[in-house]
Amino acid sequence: MRARVAAAIALGLAGIVAWSWRGVPAHPGGPAPADEQQAAERASPNTLIVDFRDDITDQALASRGYVDEPISRFSAMDRMYRIRFRTPLEAQNAARRLRADPMVESVDYDAPVSLFPEDWPPAAPPVDAPECASDDRAAVKSPGFPDDPCFRYQWNLRQIGLPAAWKLGQGRGVVVAIIDTGVSRVPDLAGTRFVPGFNFLADNDKTEDDHGHGTHVAGTIAQTTNNARGVAGIAFRAAIMPLKVLNRGGAGSMAAIAQAIRFAADHDANIINLSLGGPFPVMPVRRAIEYAHRKGVVVVAAAGNDGRGRVSYPARYPDVIAVAATQWDESTTFYSNWGQEIDIAAPGGNMRVDQNGDGKPDGILQNTILPGRAGSGYLWFMGTSMAAPHVAGIAALVVGAGVTRPEAVEAVLIDTARKPASSASGRRIDDHYGAGIADAAAALRKARSARGVASLGLGAALGLLGLCGARRRERLGVAQTWAFASALVFGASGLFFLPSLGVPAWLADSPIGSGTLESIALLLGSAGQGNPLLWSALVPFAAVALLFGSRSLRPTLAGLAFGVAGGLLFAACAYTADIRFVPDFLDRAWLAVNALLATGLGALVLRR
Repeated sequence: MRARVAAAIALGLAGIVAWSWRGVPAHPGGPAPADEQQAAERASPNTLIVDFRDDITDQALASRGYVDEPISRFSAMDRMYRIRFRTPLEAQNAARRLRADPMVESVDYDAPVSLFPEDWPPAAPPVDAPECASDDRAAVKSPGFPDDPCFRYQWNLRQIGLPAAWKLGQGRGVVVAIIDTGVSRVPDLAGTRFVPGFNFLADNDKTEDDHGHGTHVAGTIAQTTNNARGVAGIAFRAAIMPLKVLNRGGAGSMAAIAQAIRFAADHDANIINLSLGGPFPVMPVRRAIEYAHRKGVVVVAAAGNDGRGRVSYPARYPDVIAVAATQWDESTTFYSNWGQEIDIAAPGGNMRVDQNGDGKPDGILQNTILPGRAGSGYLWFMGTSMAAPHVAGIAALVVGAGVTRPEAVEAVLIDTARKPASSASGRRIDDHYGAGIADAAAALRKARSARGVASLGLGAALGLLGLCGARRRERLGVAQTWAFASALVFGASGLFFLPSLGVPAWLADSPIGSGTLESIALLLGSAGQGNPLLWSALVPFAAVALLFGSRSLRPTLAGLAFGVAGGLLFAACAYTADIRFVPDFLDRAWLAVNALLATGLGALVLRR
């Protein structure tokens, strides 16, 4: 009877979990309108981007009679090339022939791309905050966490729920690729981890910023925090992958962006931030985004700064989280684009006003290089380019909490977005804000606390089933019961409730605050994200194989097995984990089968 009750509890919890973690539909995409296709052709009439099939040979390429210009050293691997023609008519005729070629996957005009208007231009005098450069702790106005002296000017971080979110996670083990003007190691990024990137303009690994935009974006995502200097970043324990595709004037090509997206996906980035765009669709970029999405990468992009009802590319594509911009009073900004493709909104700032009365412009403040001059400073920028990295940073926090599947990350962001204070203005929230304003604290509560409760509940129900069967042969003593329960907690969820006890943020974000599989993934970094050997019953099987000979440890081993089974069952029901090397349609089956194996292992250990 007890076993039946436990089974009913387990099934009920699984149903609740599956419903509460339901996915979100992709925003509308589809083919680009004909007028946009024609505009793209006019924008770059003499140059094509041709994406050949990956299995085409060099001989087959040469036989087509074109001069295939590599976009970078990765062109030979991606089979993506730029082909230039003397006249638009030659390009048009070649495009027609290439589209009919079975070895060609896509042909498009190499449309230009740039930073959006309203992003702070490098030629303008920067609005600097020299007081932020002090590393004197005595200058900190508000002691506590974080102790960065100019955190007081970062109204934007409070708008998205920081610092409350930092008690739940700080992005440890996550890699964010920044496809932009490059990233320079300014003083307030000195403590931030970097991973190797690439310069797709110079075709080398020198990814320093010569504009200021990319470094500013990087600061919003992962500025070194609580270092008694400057300002804070959202996911400050995440790593930055700098990918330079824009020059010092903020201009580049869609071809380079397409290759940068593929590079990020192939080099273990978890999130891609695209604070750039243009009005024209380019199929190689869309295909690169689809490729990254299939590999489990979350793609975030800025909606554009034209102040009109048409979202820019690449934010407009499906599989991209399109971000609109808000200002201090939570209304959307005068420059932010809107439309049905908007998924969510985040602070982009408005430097024309000082609504909060702090004597500073209401822009987004970060440490970046001084445009056109030597050195760095703390500058206010504004734009949807500044809004997108807020969402990318929150996504890094969510991924760091163990939710890795792109659809699941987006679902967390969408489900926890909050209604803006200014939504009563009459604007349709879905056109201007998407789901609402991104909320880091609420997102992490769902990703960590709610997930912890569900995983622990499922593990406990499975453990109860095992104990009901085991009691027919052997009764556990008090000490054994405690060992069983403790191992089950650490196997399923860890001490996810630590933040509610007021413990330091660094302890809450440590491995003991997560289940066994999430903790190991946290320690392994990108190698642990979606690793099929880790996200399986292998860990409890290995523990049993090593320690089964000690009879006193068997309750602990059984508890670990049931706890891991609960975590795996949650991931299967909620569809939160993207398992590498396993086709997407088999991810749930992989997790469910391994949950069943771990459950059987726990029952076997108890029975013997």
